[in-house]
Order: sequence, then structure tokens, then C-alpha cells
Amino acid sequence: MLIGIVGGTFNPIHIGHLILAEEVREKKKLDKIIFIPTYLPPHKDNHDIIEAFHRLAMVRLAIKGNPYFEVSDLEVKRQGRSYTIDTLRQLRSQYRKDNLFFIIGSDLFNYLDEWKDLKQITEIAKFIVATRPGYPLEKISQKLGSLRKRVSVVAIRAVDVSAFEIRNRIQKGSSFRYLVPGPVYDYIVEKNLYKK
Repeated sequence: MLIGIVGGTFNPIHIGHLILAEEVREKKKLDKIIFIPTYLPPHKDNHDIIEAFHRLAMVRLAIKGNPYFEVSDLEVKRQGRSYTIDTLRQLRSQYRKDNLFFIIGSDLFNYLDEWKDLKQITEIAKFIVATRPGYPLEKISQKLGSLRKRVSVVAIRAVDVSAFEIRNRIQKGSSFRYLVPGPVYDYIVEKNLYKK
């Protein structure tokens, strides 16, 4: 099987995440995509990140009905800071014979050299880098270097939505409807999330 992995804070999950995953799945002919919400991201200021159980619940709601998507709670269960290498080692023991592909947006590719145990990561999984607005393909190919054989680049449609923007809109009382899937919108409103 060809398995794509999309990790992230998902604070909250939004249409950009889903479009990225679906386009990469289709273009790279992946058998499934596993979404893995992080418990605590290693490189982010965690002051405005809501509890992991809420983010996990929203991912479940967002992907429901897509037979190619599933969610894993392994980082949430593990707790603490989430490092990609630890997650991939766990997934490799679960999917011994499958090909693993770690999917990231081109904005994150610029910080790849800061990742813990990058060499080991690339031995377990290949990277699929999806283009994002402001981070075109040319910039990526210049930075590939020794990773060239372990990275493939996929151009996806530009969807300029961010979780930061959604949180800001909620705090200002502006509409964020249609930036997240309907059930995620309902969950955020019902639980009164992201309001200061």
C-alpha cells in the first residue's frame, strides 16, 4: 500500500488541509491518507493551541465520509512534544511492508533542516511537498540538494486559508463559515472555541 501521512496541529483543521490531502492522494495514487494531530508541536508557541481532544474530534468530523482518509490518535495518546521521527517509527512498526509518504506544504519545507533526525526520517518515509501560495516550485527545487531522491513535489491548487486567520476571525466575531467543513464549524460554535 502507498500511505500518505499528514501531521499537524490542526488548530483547527480547515479546507486547505483537506484539499491538499485529496489532491496529493489523487495525483500520487495513494491508497490512503492518515491525518495525525499533534499533541504539542515542537516548533510552535503553544499559548493559543486548544486541547488535543478538541483538535482530534474536529479532524474526525472533517474527514468523515471520505473512504481514503483516516485519523490516528497516536501522538495525542503519546502526549508531550511530537517529533516526526517518533511517529514514523511507530507507523513503520505498524505498516512494515507499506510505502510511507510524509506530506508537507512547501512553506514547511523551508524548515526541514531544523527537524529532529531528518536523515532517519527520510530512511523511513519519502516526502511529498505540496505547493502553497507564496512558496512556488522553483524555490523548493533549489533547496532539495541531497534530499532530491527522497522528495517529490506536487503542484496543488492555491487555497489561501490558514488556521491563524480562522482563529483571528473567530476572536473578532467575523464569519469563518466555509473556511472549515460544516461539522467542524458547528463543533467550534457549539464548544465556543478560540474566543479570548
